[in-house]
Amino acid sequence: MKYFPIFFSILFVFSFKTEKQTVNPVKILSQMTDSIQNIKTLRVKVMAIERSENNFITAGSEIKLQTSPRRLYLLNRLKKLEILYNYGEHNNKALVKPHTFPYLTVALDPAGNLMRKNQHYTINELGYEFVGKAIALTISKDKEGLKNFTYHGKALKNGYRCYFLEYENNNYSYSDYTVGEKETASSIASKLCVNDYLLRNKNNLLNDFGFLKKGLILKVPTLYCKKATLLIDEKLLLPVSIALYDDIGIFENYEFSAIEVNKPIKEEEFSKNYKDYHF
Repeated sequence: MKYFPIFFSILFVFSFKTEKQTVNPVKILSQMTDSIQNIKTLRVKVMAIERSENNFITAGSEIKLQTSPRRLYLLNRLKKLEILYNYGEHNNKALVKPHTFPYLTVALDPAGNLMRKNQHYTINELGYEFVGKAIALTISKDKEGLKNFTYHGKALKNGYRCYFLEYENNNYSYSDYTVGEKETASSIASKLCVNDYLLRNKNNLLNDFGFLKKGLILKVPTLYCKKATLLIDEKLLLPVSIALYDDIGIFENYEFSAIEVNKPIKEEEFSKNYKDYHF
């Protein structure tokens, strides 16, 4: 990921300055980033709570993931929804099967309107991809970011013994940005290293994924988030819980359980004809 080299260089400098600390939050974040990058396969259950307009949407998913080439299977039992994605297949579209009317399997663009509606992230960021990105972008936007992380000791979460870290910067605010030629909310968020959801939410663009009108003035966050809390398993060095906040309050929270890293996943488990699937 393009953000990691910058992230590592900052981590190295700051770690050297704080090496006398008994527990160094920067070291924990660096180890977490290494663990995320070293994931080849992942099985995990994720409970997500995401703010959408004035309410919260909850989703519970069971995920199987291979990082290279990227392959993914997702099952949401509550919504009776299955998703299968294999990089390079079906014109790089995902197979989506809702087990409700009309019960049809469709091929959809992972970054398209239908799959992104009321979602903070695409399926391309499922797993731990977005966590590493969120931390790296937080640091890149906040030059004193590493100093704004505090270690609060250890805590038990979802059966895992975790390091409890917190980030907070009360200088969070918004600035004006003028939309250029052929820019989308996502492309602007990526260019400015800010949170895609927060930019959309502030400008009433939650489900607008097309090109924006040139010259439009947007309110853009000055930081990736105002506050974040992370619970990182001390053995796996992967997040068990992460919550992000803006000036209003919490806007997304993710809880991870049943985490299995780099254990073999059979080839057929990424096939629509696998015995346990219903595409």
